Parts: sequence; structure tokens; C-alpha cells
Amino acid sequence: MNAIDLRMLRNAEYLQYMKDFAGIINLNGPASLQIAAKLTAFTTETAELEDLFKKALANDRTRIILQLDERRDNAINGISAFLQGYSYHYEADKKKNAEKLLANMAMYGSGIARQNYQSETATLNNMLNDFAQKPELAAAVTAFSLQPWLSELQDANTQFNDEYLTRTQEYGTANPETIKSKREEVNETYYALRDRIDALHTLVETPPSPYTTVINQLNALTDQYNALLLHRVVPPENPTAPAE
Repeated sequence: MNAIDLRMLRNAEYLQYMKDFAGIINLNGPASLQIAAKLTAFTTETAELEDLFKKALANDRTRIILQLDERRDNAINGISAFLQGYSYHYEADKKKNAEKLLANMAMYGSGIARQNYQSETATLNNMLNDFAQKPELAAAVTAFSLQPWLSELQDANTQFNDEYLTRTQEYGTANPETIKSKREEVNETYYALRDRIDALHTLVETPPSPYTTVINQLNALTDQYNALLLHRVVPPENPTAPAE
């Protein structure tokens, strides 16, 4: 079956993928496919993860984090849209300044607002440093009077990181069974279920294989989530950062 980098899925995406994966298998008669036991283990772990996730969403600090993430996403998307407009400007100097800033932003990927939480925080800090410290970029910022946008982005990103780190500390103190560790347990049952389906399919000697339909459906699901992750980038200095 098609592979997916589970680390890159944010918690809500990860949970929905796992639930969809189980849902597809349930529609294809898991007992007749000889995978009922593996599916039960998988759905049990997924249900426990969903429980933890619901508790996290109910946390007041989590609501603040979601609001701050939306605020910084709006800021970076607004800056990008502003510069995109000027990149078509009829005045050569304005067009050139916009292109310089957009080229720097492009170094960090085409979808900064779609990166996982930790990656987006680092990316925005690096980009803001570039805009402030590289003379040609700082001059372009001044020419566009872009500093209020950048101040809004910096403030939202700083507040987000502070709240995120505080929540992480609270989770570690209050609950040893964190979402991260539960995801690892879900991963084990997911791979066990997926590998059993693949193995049974391989062992079929007389086609058609009864597993072809469910494999095709699961691959279609995985392809949809891989498309979602296509532009999501983890900075090279932190390649194993867990997704939020």
C-alpha cells in the first residue's frame, strides 16, 4: 500500500486519517478478510487518542493557541497577498522590491501557513530576521511601509510560541501519557494492520485477490492526505519535529 509520512500530519489530520482508514476497512468486511483482530487493536488505540485530543481541545490554553495560530496565518498570508499584488506593478522599483521579498519567502516553502506548528514558528522567525537584517530586504520593507504587518506577525508568532511551550510543560506535568506517545502506539497498530493486509494480498495465489478493492480504496485515501502534505516542509535543522 502507498506510504505516508505520519509525522507530518497535525493531530486533527492524523486522527481523521486513522478514523477514515478504519472506516474504509469496516466497509469491506474485516472478518472475511481475516483482519478483524488487527482492526480492533487499531481502533482501540485510535479511540484512546481521540479521547486525549478532545481533552486537549477543551483546554483553555489550546483555544488560545488555535487563535494565535490563525492570527499569524492571517498575517503571513496578508503579507504574501500584498506582495503578490505589487509583483505585477507597472512601476519597476515597486515590482522589483516585491519580487525580492517574495523570493526570500519562497526559500521557506510555498505554504508557510500550512506547516506544522513548530516548523511554522521557526520559519517565521527566520524570515522576519531576513527582512530585518538583509539590507536589500530591509529597504524593500521600508519602501512598502510594511513594518506594521511584520510587527503583527512577530507579535502573534512570539505569543504563539510562548503559549505552546507553556502548554507542553503543563501536559508533561499533568499527564504522562501525552498525545505524542499515544500517536506512537497508534502507529504500531496502524502498521501492523496495514502490513497484514499487504501480506495476505501477496499470499493470494489465484486472482482476483479479495484485498484489491480495500487496498485501492485505502491508497486513494492516503493519496488525498499526501496531497495535503505536499507543500508542508520541516526545517532541515529539525527533521524529526512531531506534528501538532
